[in-house]
Amino acid sequence: MAADSPPPAPVSSSKPSKRKSSKKRKRGLGDAEVDPFDKLPWNSSLPTDEDGAFSLVIGSNELEGGFLSLEEISEADYGLEIPKPLKEKPEKAKKLKTQKPRDSEENIFVKDEVEVDVDAVGEKKTKKKKKKKKKKKSKKAKETQTQKVEELLSGSSGREQVEEGLVNEDEFYAWNELRLHPLLMKSIYRLGFKEPTPIQTTCIPAAAHQGKDVVGAAETGSGKTLAFGLPILQRLLEEREKAVKMFETKGEKEEAERFAPKGFLRALVITPTRELAVQVTDHLKAAANGLNVRVVSIVGGMSTEKQERLLRESPEIIVGTPGRLWELMSGGEKHLVELHSLSFFVLDEADRMIENGHFHELQSIIDLLPGTNSSFEGQPQNSQNCQTVSSTQRKKRQTFVFSATIALSTDFRKKLKRGFLKSKQSTTDGLNSIETLSERVGMRANAAIIDLTNASILADKLEESFIECREEDKDAYLYYILSVHGQGRTIVFCTSIAALRHISSILRTLGINVWTLHAQMQQQARLKAIDRFRANEHGTLVATDVAARGLDIPGVRTVIHYQLPHSAEVYIHRSGRTARASADGCSIALIASNETSKFASLCKSFSKESLRRFPLEESYMPEVMKRLSLARQIDKITRKNSQEKAKKSWLERNAESVGLIVENYDSEEERVNSLKQKKASSVQLKNLQQELNTQLSRPLQPKTFSHRYLAGAGVSPLLQRQIEELARPKHNDMDTGEKKRRKMVVIGQDCVEPLQALQNAGSELRFDLKETAEKRRNVEHLRRKRKDEKTRLRDQKRNRKKLKGSSE
Repeated sequence: MAADSPPPAPVSSSKPSKRKSSKKRKRGLGDAEVDPFDKLPWNSSLPTDEDGAFSLVIGSNELEGGFLSLEEISEADYGLEIPKPLKEKPEKAKKLKTQKPRDSEENIFVKDEVEVDVDAVGEKKTKKKKKKKKKKKSKKAKETQTQKVEELLSGSSGREQVEEGLVNEDEFYAWNELRLHPLLMKSIYRLGFKEPTPIQTTCIPAAAHQGKDVVGAAETGSGKTLAFGLPILQRLLEEREKAVKMFETKGEKEEAERFAPKGFLRALVITPTRELAVQVTDHLKAAANGLNVRVVSIVGGMSTEKQERLLRESPEIIVGTPGRLWELMSGGEKHLVELHSLSFFVLDEADRMIENGHFHELQSIIDLLPGTNSSFEGQPQNSQNCQTVSSTQRKKRQTFVFSATIALSTDFRKKLKRGFLKSKQSTTDGLNSIETLSERVGMRANAAIIDLTNASILADKLEESFIECREEDKDAYLYYILSVHGQGRTIVFCTSIAALRHISSILRTLGINVWTLHAQMQQQARLKAIDRFRANEHGTLVATDVAARGLDIPGVRTVIHYQLPHSAEVYIHRSGRTARASADGCSIALIASNETSKFASLCKSFSKESLRRFPLEESYMPEVMKRLSLARQIDKITRKNSQEKAKKSWLERNAESVGLIVENYDSEEERVNSLKQKKASSVQLKNLQQELNTQLSRPLQPKTFSHRYLAGAGVSPLLQRQIEELARPKHNDMDTGEKKRRKMVVIGQDCVEPLQALQNAGSELRFDLKETAEKRRNVEHLRRKRKDEKTRLRDQKRNRKKLKGSSE
């Protein structure tokens, strides 16, 4: 600016009217009123090169673009009152510099800001900000309109989503062929499943993309839960996407919600046991994490009020047992009775469902399903809640029937085709096979039948073995296995609760910490026992056949059949608790002399001709029998005392409730004798416990072990290492003064898993089951012959006596 130029006329600080500002916009740049702007210091914010990259933004000359540098204007020189610039965030300022104009209106805005007088700059900025806020509000209103529909699709903000770059998608290449939803793929990345199992590879395409019903059979631990869980989640996500598209194109929210109904039951999964229902629920929750799909378990033994409260939240997927489900359904639970939107019906472990005398409630639940045979044959159905059911909705429902074993006839599909035309006779019959069960649930004729069971039905990496012993020696061999080969988690199966209580009491007396699981336990105690067993790396679970179905406990290395099961299916399910998901494992059957033929018939049913005998070191058995004898005596005394206390407390408790006073009519001599007996039993119990503790404090030693001449036969490296390990904790305990329970040590033998002991033993321990069964038959035949001979001789003697009496 030139120094001799006259100062410009003072500009009024009052706000100009709209007319004046509009006139100024119409005038050109050469007018007299624009002269003061020519004399203001002008800094261009962008280069003025017409050939530059920003020539479209700045225009053809300097005054057609850029920003006024208001800080360089002096108020004293020009007599101007310049309003303070409004504070803007640095991020927004950067955006203004780098943002390109989207249309012609933005270019006009840049020019107008130059042509308006200085006082109007602040006002313009505030107006523009208000306009932006109005635009934001209108955008927010539009967003809130579509938010509810978008929630159907996204469900959550993706808190648990896997970060990009941390997942190597090449490792999960096998999943890409199944064409799953991206959100489901993120769940698979998070869970770390590198490739699908065979049942998942065959079931997911047929169920998720072709919409077929499925009858599937595969070995235990093969991933059947995700085989039906992923198609359910896939279809729910696809329906939500279609609903969002329908809303965006047509704008009809009701039509979109009708296509993907919300707040109704969409999938019902029924399992035979409570523990399996809880496990399936956990697996489905893990797969549905971040999808806004609620999964709830409804099982017996838990609080009914809490489960009713969960049902009020309208979960999409329910997993439950037949008893509690039917209890709530018959009580009129709204969410369970309204089945018109049910899209999936799943029966897991169906072979257990069809056992005689079990699950009568399942029949009633099936009769409530829309589109089943019973609904067409006049069976009672809740018509009030199912009035809106159309034929298309019935066709939309998919049915999954899964089991570890399957046996279908050749004309199974024909039976399904004529299922709706059948007489009422089929509905009155019981659910005695997979076929009748599939027909009753309304399975379609084009159902996919997937049978991946091998000839033996058992897992490929399962090593089976047995131990022949007397019935009274089973406890000793069980203690031997748990002490010498007690590595990894072990499940001991019994057929009766009495045997379970006997074993658990003996093992606890012997210092082995065990958990129990049976049907008479409270549900909370059952779940707690499973959780504690899962938490212990080398734990032992003693259970009945309640734990034989579907429980997926990682790291179970050994399954011991203390008592043989009543059927081959139960044996398969028991052994299936180990060697799951392509892992290896071992099963050991303790067979008494009178159970050999039963075991042979079990093995024959799943095509086993020979079996390995478990390797035993008999030199340890005398020491084992000593400890077991002491434990049995202690258990007998403690059980007797507890029974007397329970009986006395029961009598006093009942007398108290009735308001009676219990008087003791025993004589003084009887009281003295009872006190003496109690004192003697307590002294005996104390001595036995002390003797057992001294034996348990020492390592388990073979019969040939010499205390005097430890190195008489030479010290092996293993024995040397064991002696050093035994000496170390003893010294530490003296320093710290703490008494810690030591792990079991076996002198001269390393503590290895039963599977490793079997593999080290070789194949020479195999024996032929056919020969054993034949020998057993011969022995029974000879015994029967001798018995018949005895009865014949007895009858002869009786006849002779009768003849003598008649002759006299």
